[in-house]
Amino acid sequence: MKSRLVWLLLCCIWGSTWLFIKVGLNDLPPLTFAGIRFVIACTILFSLIAARRLSLPRTRAAWLLLATTGVLSFSLNYGLVFWGEQYISSGLAALLQATIPAFGLVFAHFYLPDEPLTPAKIFGVVMGVTGVAVIFSNQLSVAGPRALAGCGALVLSSVCVAYANVLVKSRGKNLDPAILAGGQMLFGLIPLLLVGIPLEGNPLHFHWTRMAFLALFYLSIVGSVVAFLLYYWLVQHMDVTKTMLIALVTPVIALTLGVLVLHEELNWRTFAGGAMIISGIGLIVAKKVAKRDAEFVSTG
Repeated sequence: MKSRLVWLLLCCIWGSTWLFIKVGLNDLPPLTFAGIRFVIACTILFSLIAARRLSLPRTRAAWLLLATTGVLSFSLNYGLVFWGEQYISSGLAALLQATIPAFGLVFAHFYLPDEPLTPAKIFGVVMGVTGVAVIFSNQLSVAGPRALAGCGALVLSSVCVAYANVLVKSRGKNLDPAILAGGQMLFGLIPLLLVGIPLEGNPLHFHWTRMAFLALFYLSIVGSVVAFLLYYWLVQHMDVTKTMLIALVTPVIALTLGVLVLHEELNWRTFAGGAMIISGIGLIVAKKVAKRDAEFVSTG
């Protein structure tokens, strides 16, 4: 029962972060906003690392992995997410980033010998990409070039984080989760601030409203640190295939919150494309569940 409550809470947190990004972007510029989020989250994580007396990596390869995946997962991924969500709805942004598992399958085929592409996986990827194409089909004519660029930024962010996830799975199995997350954040926030502050100005001069502070601290503490701790607790107490279902639930929560709180509109292309994306990811998850069950039977 406790695991189910944590699973539901994690779905709600990750589904709600898109709303808080959108709210914060009303007052704060995207790159520096993202950078400051991870300064706060990284500070808390490294405090936890110190309290647990975890040893930092001692090899050059480990630090190179943290730096590479940090830039991909945090600098590029979140930089593109925060920039792109200026021009599209929070629900649409969440839907487009739900394609991460689909792109991850393609990269895994080349980096992870035990995860080759199969016809079923290819069909799931095609479903997801087709859903993206349906959503893209009217963005230019209805919402304008900035919305089209925003959609493109979200898809590119998915590619970046999918590649980073595969690199971590391939080369970072021995890294403690706290070290992995903290190290990636540390390397990822530096480019965000180095690029963001010269382009967007001194953070002290930003329009710091109550909602801006609320969004920043919610994303930093709840959306980053708390979600990270809950997720790794969940991995230890729930079958990993069930945790994969979070990827199907969070876009639905994000869409619902966007409609109810921000009064975002859903057109038929967004609905149809979103259904195709979620169906494609659902097929991918179902195949992983079936594979895991088969392995359990064969080794049981």
